[in-house]
Amino acid sequence: MADKTSQRGPGNVYPGYDVLAKWNSPSWNDKTRDVISHRLAVANEPRFFTAEEFESVTAMANRIVPQARLPSRIPVAALLDRKLQDGVLDGYRPASMPRDGEAWRVGLNALNAEARSLHSLRFAEIAGPDQDALLQRCEAGELHAPEWAGMPPGAFFKHRLLHDLVLAYYSHPAAWNEIGWGGPASPRGYVRLDFDDRDPWEAAEAKPGDEVTALRINRHVR
Repeated sequence: MADKTSQRGPGNVYPGYDVLAKWNSPSWNDKTRDVISHRLAVANEPRFFTAEEFESVTAMANRIVPQARLPSRIPVAALLDRKLQDGVLDGYRPASMPRDGEAWRVGLNALNAEARSLHSLRFAEIAGPDQDALLQRCEAGELHAPEWAGMPPGAFFKHRLLHDLVLAYYSHPAAWNEIGWGGPASPRGYVRLDFDDRDPWEAAEAKPGDEVTALRINRHVR
């Protein structure tokens, strides 16, 4: 199976590597292929979030995990949306935080209120540097709009916004290509676990001045 996630640009650490080339190899079994198929099929549209909430999550994802170097965009907001829609939870949360979906709705409403107070616009409508400044204040716990409803802004940033968006980003094969990861270790697994050692079915990292060797190896990684 092929996908645009395999098209790597110049200066990549793992040139020529395409994790989806493992599709019919011994590295992946039917369950792995099924999970990844569903992940690749996620449409970039909301089911859990409202349209306005989804726009805010998308804007936040663009600041937390920018994708300028990727050849095809990872639908970070949609991946998070489906996780919440399906009720997939971490199994734990701080006592100061409501359940994941509720925390997101409160946090998005509060950040939009903060943006309107400062700029008379919703979060998704303000300039990138202003979005960064607002997120930095959120991380530092320096926001105080009544819409936070008792939820600490710093906790929301750490335990939901940052945590969930980064996990959504790295759940996608395009991000696996970026870091040279081989996907779920099922059924083959990983054997050579020493420092700077790799299994033949793992991507080779390009060494400075010798990208050709990594390119040659990665074209045959299965």
